[in-house]
Amino acid sequence: MCVIGSFQATEIARGLYETKSNQRFSVETLVRGASNALLSLKSADNLLIMHIMLVVQSLRFGGAERVASTLVNGWAEEGEQVTVLTLDDATQDFYSLDPRVRRVTLDLSCKSPDWRKFIWNNIRRVRALRAGVRSCDPDVVVSFMEKTNVLVLLATRGLSVPVVVEEHTDPRMHSVGVIAGWLRRLVYPRACAVVVLTPSVIDWAREIAGSTPVHVIPNPISHQFLGGEEIDKTRNRHTVVGMGRMEPEKGFDMLLRAFAQCAARHPDWSLRIVGQGSERQRLTALVDELRLGDQVSLDPVVKEPERVLRGSDLFVLSSRYEGFPMVLLEAMASGLPVVSFDCPSGPREMIREGIDGVLVPPNDVGALAGALDRLMGAQDERQQLGRRAVEVIQRFGLPTILAMWNEVLMKAVSRNVSASASA
Repeated sequence: MCVIGSFQATEIARGLYETKSNQRFSVETLVRGASNALLSLKSADNLLIMHIMLVVQSLRFGGAERVASTLVNGWAEEGEQVTVLTLDDATQDFYSLDPRVRRVTLDLSCKSPDWRKFIWNNIRRVRALRAGVRSCDPDVVVSFMEKTNVLVLLATRGLSVPVVVEEHTDPRMHSVGVIAGWLRRLVYPRACAVVVLTPSVIDWAREIAGSTPVHVIPNPISHQFLGGEEIDKTRNRHTVVGMGRMEPEKGFDMLLRAFAQCAARHPDWSLRIVGQGSERQRLTALVDELRLGDQVSLDPVVKEPERVLRGSDLFVLSSRYEGFPMVLLEAMASGLPVVSFDCPSGPREMIREGIDGVLVPPNDVGALAGALDRLMGAQDERQQLGRRAVEVIQRFGLPTILAMWNEVLMKAVSRNVSASASA
């Protein structure tokens, strides 16, 4: 196996960019183009090896953190040189990394009690990030989450390294605060590319990023949700499951109220919510208020969520807003029938209404209760939806999503080299 030289790699990436930069793509077209590009680059005995640095706040429990770990482990498996840099330390890590992934921690994830501390703490973070990037000397930096993206773009100013930033949620719904919002508008045009999760966010991103290219790359399904032991779904007890951070945007309060409307008609069903967060105490009180204690459990996060999903009968996503919800993708890959609020971004890109899941109007507790009531009483429909749900693996499998990322990163490296050569 030989390594393509930097000049050859740049020319290949430039060719890909020049032939495709003036076209508008659907997600499916992007997938096909990226897959073909990846195959042409990594065929026979040639392999383009990049040093990719991914920067994220932490590897604690959360959707962005799961995606980050899934991507870097996938890149390591492909033979890329990968570094993960976190602002947090490693003591609270929830997700595991491939041994071939280098881990760098800054341990600078402290809170700021006043504006003076806020300014000083962020100066320290920018300095430490800059030192970390210079020390590791990556070919390209990938940054996750809006506030981290701002810090990374400030830290890499003047360095000859391209930065690709990803917006992991729906930025039209998720407030980052006045200062972070202003800084995002200031620095995003300096990125080599902005990645969003769904086409619905493209216009927002283009308005923020200026002339910076915007790409749509959905989240991937990690290997742990593929295959696995089949669970008997004909047993006498059945489970509705919800999973995620117990925060207001996840809407578990609405899920509890919807379940309360149909629980009495289905005494053989229970609701299990798995997660952690600031809303746990309020949700516990709501369970008591609705007198659901015999049919509802609020459980802590688990290391093997695929076992929870495979042991359940129906999955519900009750979020007020989302980016591209990993847990919904994982539930479908596990063969579960799913019900979801039709958030402005995310679920409608995964669920084919009536084919592999059910969408209900956003924040409509009555409609959610109706969908639950119907599916809890219709085993044949649940089985039919679950059989088709696994087809998400074909659309959002890790090799497909890695191919899309690799094309974006090669374009970023190519543009950066071209800009440096013409400077």
